[in-house]
Amino acid sequence: MIIKKSTTKLLVTLSFLLILPLVQKQWFNLYSLNINDISFYSILYYLSGAICPSLVCLNSLKNYTYYNFNRDKNKSIKIIKGRPLLFLVAINLIFLSYLIADYIYINFDLIFNLFLKGINVPKPDILQLIFLIFLISILLIFKKSRFLLKKIILVNFILISLYLWHLQINNISVVDQFHIYRYFGLNDLNLINIFILVAIEISFYTWSFLSYKTNLSDWIVPKPQKGDVIPFLNIFMFYFFIIIYYSILN
Repeated sequence: MIIKKSTTKLLVTLSFLLILPLVQKQWFNLYSLNINDISFYSILYYLSGAICPSLVCLNSLKNYTYYNFNRDKNKSIKIIKGRPLLFLVAINLIFLSYLIADYIYINFDLIFNLFLKGINVPKPDILQLIFLIFLISILLIFKKSRFLLKKIILVNFILISLYLWHLQINNISVVDQFHIYRYFGLNDLNLINIFILVAIEISFYTWSFLSYKTNLSDWIVPKPQKGDVIPFLNIFMFYFFIIIYYSILN
């Protein structure tokens, strides 16, 4: 029954994401006929840019934020501890903190370059970046602040998506001086935005697994089981559909 429901939701999501860009293109064609005036279709087309980002945020908040791992580490034969655990914790925490800090900076960089021209956002120097990474790392350790950070990340994602939608509608060229161009060497900024979020989602899940309940205080983490791979697959599958959506839309 659970598998059937999951399959049904998957098919509905896939169908919606495949149909939506085609509908948006029709709205754009109608909007283009009278581009200088505000019309019903122009409003629809503008608002439709928030549909997919909103879907991403709601799905991520519901399925990729509050993880539970139903396993007693005291009964688990295979565990991670000592230096290997220290290495995993340090690498994942630093990487996730850096991604979050840089992703938020991308948002401010876009705001100032698009809407507040003439005001430059200074890029953090090494000491400032280390301080930001340290601060975010502290927030990630505690459960409530970790969930708050995840919500900030999702708000950050939807804002960047709306900025990029504004660029696309108004046919505004984005020069390579924008910070977001640093990633992946892609020209499609929507895909860059998605790939950054996927990297954060994967790293956030890994950190949730490592820091679950008293894992870090006991300094013992059970090795991942087959069931722990399922959230990874769900993340890849969902965002694969989002990538298809933006590919069709472009």
